[in-house]
Amino acid sequence: MNVGDIMSSPVYTIAPEENVAHARKLMLKHKISTLVVAENENMVGIITKTDLSKRLAQAEPMWRRRPIDKIPVNMVMNGAPITIYPEASIAQASELMLENGINTLTVIKNSVVGIITGTDIMKYASGLDIDTIVSDVMNEDVAFVHRHHTINHVMSEMELNDTNRVVVVDDADEAVGLISMASMALNIMSDNEGKMPSKSIKMARRSTPAGEKNYRYVKEVPLVAEDIMTELPPGIGVDSLVVDAAKMMISEHVIGLPVINGNEIVGMISRKHVLKTVE
Repeated sequence: MNVGDIMSSPVYTIAPEENVAHARKLMLKHKISTLVVAENENMVGIITKTDLSKRLAQAEPMWRRRPIDKIPVNMVMNGAPITIYPEASIAQASELMLENGINTLTVIKNSVVGIITGTDIMKYASGLDIDTIVSDVMNEDVAFVHRHHTINHVMSEMELNDTNRVVVVDDADEAVGLISMASMALNIMSDNEGKMPSKSIKMARRSTPAGEKNYRYVKEVPLVAEDIMTELPPGIGVDSLVVDAAKMMISEHVIGLPVINGNEIVGMISRKHVLKTVE
């Protein structure tokens, strides 16, 4: 099999002058992570969930002055995407992704004919006879955040630990959720003043002598980890096969799993770890 056999085609496109909000809506509507940016039927770049997430984590003045979702796509896109031919091997595609730290390759034959992602390769790998076990490839450095940590703190932890996902814990240090860079891209957008989203919470004052409680509303409380986390996917054992991890990720519609030894999370295995086993 080669790239052309597992790529996605046709591709979804967006004009460079369209805004980030429209790109986000297209990704949600079609359940995709990549859009080809096209002008006059010619590709001028691509935009991915990761592109959106990285911009959210940046503190550039431009992004503080303007609402993020109003920024035009051509200011966010990758204007020089890495491409591959449909006749290339899947191992070559995997190697290109790993070497460049990306998850998407545009497939070109005279023009854009498709997109191949790490998930496409992971699905392919799940059907291979590979005897590599999870502990051989997993990441042992797991980043944890508290459920009440702010989104800014979550993004800082991702950057500090050079990771795309963190595990959310509660007051008892029990894992209760997961936040990925990609999921943040589709959940966090600024308001009309360019500020991060907030929520209103109701807090009770001390009861009056008559037993009545007075309430006040606190506005613009920053969103915290538990507001955007997803359910923690099932864990996979350290001695499990990587192909079984790939199958579980596919069935759970996730790109990362906690690795467990007994009841303890001892690592994370992600899509990129699966790609490393493809030859």
